[in-house]
Amino acid sequence: MSSNITKPVSVVTGGAGFLGSHLTDRLLKEGHRVIAVDNLITGNVANIEHLAGNKDYKFINHDVTDFIYIPGQVDYVWHFASPASPIDYLRIPIPTLKVGSLGTHNALGLAKDKGAAFFLASTSECYGDPLIHPQTEDYWGNVNPIGPRGVYDEAKRFAEAITMAYHRYHGMNTHIVRIFNTYGPRMRLDDGRVVPAFIGQALRGQPLTIFGDGSQTRSFCYVSDLIDGIFRLMMSDFHEPVNIGNPREMTIRQFAEEILRITGANCPIEQKPLPVDDPKVRQPDITRAKKILGWEPKVDFDQGIRETIEFFRGRV
Repeated sequence: MSSNITKPVSVVTGGAGFLGSHLTDRLLKEGHRVIAVDNLITGNVANIEHLAGNKDYKFINHDVTDFIYIPGQVDYVWHFASPASPIDYLRIPIPTLKVGSLGTHNALGLAKDKGAAFFLASTSECYGDPLIHPQTEDYWGNVNPIGPRGVYDEAKRFAEAITMAYHRYHGMNTHIVRIFNTYGPRMRLDDGRVVPAFIGQALRGQPLTIFGDGSQTRSFCYVSDLIDGIFRLMMSDFHEPVNIGNPREMTIRQFAEEILRITGANCPIEQKPLPVDDPKVRQPDITRAKKILGWEPKVDFDQGIRETIEFFRGRV
């Protein structure tokens, strides 16, 4: 009998993306067989090329807004498929809405059919431009449903609603994470988010672009910490949303100054107008994650950002 039969099987949608590929590495390390599903609309084959020839890994090029067919055993479905940066969801707003709605429905359908546990990668954007700070999971958010960011925010809010409906109505084992700003190797240099944008500008010797006066805040979590929290959440028996992120908050201007310090770049900082509905503050309250999962971030900012800069150095 093949030893493969005893291994748990995980399906990861968005498996060629930044987070999906790091999750895959963790699952393989934990002894899972992994089937990655990605249509490469924002994912990148380079993120998974190191897995070529791995007998416990399979890649399927497929759009999850169409029916997902996976033969055989499936124990876990991890739904990570979605554009995740403003540049992407402003460029492809309708696919963004479809992957959050139809894609989540199809991924839940797969999990239900296989009797598998289901995991939804949701987002701190569910809180919108928050009126409470830091953000706790019982805050309902302040989202503009018809603004340009609404295609992402509302897709994820719908995804949470349908996940909880499947949990309550079908008795499914579901889990929801709300992911706060995460960074690390395999981010796309051109994805428009602040970490790759600033690092790319600094390494090219270009001015660092901040929007508004740079006083808006973000909290940055290193990818290995995030994936650890995600794995713990799937293996728990907790079904309500859980914030995973690093509560260490800094302003965008401070972040720009840190990047200049660590890269040694001598670049000016330029101000541009603030985008519509850009959140002014973003900081997770991780009390729930600490209490239920025994999780908190371990990688300090200096170490994480240096590793990320090294990754981008070879790509600029």
